[in-house]
Amino acid sequence: MTEAKIEADPAEVGLDAERLARIDAHFRRYVDDGKLPGWTIAVARRGRIAHLSHYGHRDVDAGLPVGPDTLFRIYSMTKPITSVAALMLWEEGALELTDPVSRFIPAYAEQRVYRGGSALNPGTDAAVEPMRVRHLLTHTAGLTYGFHHAHPVDEMYRGKGYEFGAPRGVDLAGAAEAFASFPLLFQPGTEWNYSVATDVLGRVVEVASGRTLDEFFRERILGPLGMDDTTFHVPADDPRLATLYNARPDGGLVVNKALGESITREPTYLSGGGGLASTVGDYHRFTQMLARGGELDGVRLLGPRTLAHATRNHLPGGADLDTVGRPIFAESAFAGVGFGLGFSVVLDNARTHQLTPEGAYSWGGLASTAFWVDPSEDLTASFFTQLVPSSAYPIRPQLSTLVYQAVVS
Repeated sequence: MTEAKIEADPAEVGLDAERLARIDAHFRRYVDDGKLPGWTIAVARRGRIAHLSHYGHRDVDAGLPVGPDTLFRIYSMTKPITSVAALMLWEEGALELTDPVSRFIPAYAEQRVYRGGSALNPGTDAAVEPMRVRHLLTHTAGLTYGFHHAHPVDEMYRGKGYEFGAPRGVDLAGAAEAFASFPLLFQPGTEWNYSVATDVLGRVVEVASGRTLDEFFRERILGPLGMDDTTFHVPADDPRLATLYNARPDGGLVVNKALGESITREPTYLSGGGGLASTVGDYHRFTQMLARGGELDGVRLLGPRTLAHATRNHLPGGADLDTVGRPIFAESAFAGVGFGLGFSVVLDNARTHQLTPEGAYSWGGLASTAFWVDPSEDLTASFFTQLVPSSAYPIRPQLSTLVYQAVVS
């Protein structure tokens, strides 16, 4: 296990210890008020962890505390890992960002785009632009998620069993082909919609590399970085796995057994968009690789110019998510935030009403986990808990304020 630990006194890296203590005081109240089961927070600057804290429980009923070895379902924090995998293959010439997805998955050769009508009787037009690899990386492919409940095409996904994950027995290849059978929400490259695009990208990684996604992750990313606890499958008897909870309207917690137990079954569907569990120590290794320009402890996954290209805004016309996005939940509707090749990117922090500086890039997960990498301050932060949905509380903007108010030099 890669165990996270304090590596620097806060003052050594320009942080104020008393101000950092405000982070824990604030988020302890979430647990004490019954809004969160427990959490882990890590803040690193200049490559060293200066603040690491745990509070509350990984299993409330059993009274088991959160600790450095707790396994959290990171859901969409899987997406940056899949995106890095695709970028590695781009560097090697195995794929181009401009390649049509149909080069790897022929079912995408003749896409149709939703024009109007119901889920049972939609009107469609032919796609004028092929869906390309870059569209998958930027969520501009026209795909969607069944759980959005915002569009007739979302309903089509749900009708075939694609709400959270895939129907039992369907593998990644089968799911990627199924997604191709649904109409797109819009012409590829014209708008942004959070979607199964990264799952399809995971299938592209498989075809381009000749490996299954879990093999590619293990051999090319997780193994080299020492992320030995990051996995698509956690045995049901592993006591480190945190329990998944839903937020109740009254502010309490209820166990989400159906969704929470999916990771304890041997996976058929390797979801590059949301299938991994990880620990604070493992994911810290991933964020440090990003912060160091694609390299960590002598292991280089990406060239620094590739990473710089991936973490700039790639939305059409240089617009932000507020302009070209289809916001499904509040935290994706940020003015002043763009999207790169697998990461959101701050474009104008005055418009975000947050302290996170321009150029910082990030993403989060369904169970309220989050991370960001800030090149300008040489700072990374990550937050782990297990509460669905991630929009239940303003955890992420609050964490941003609490971290940056502690930066004093």
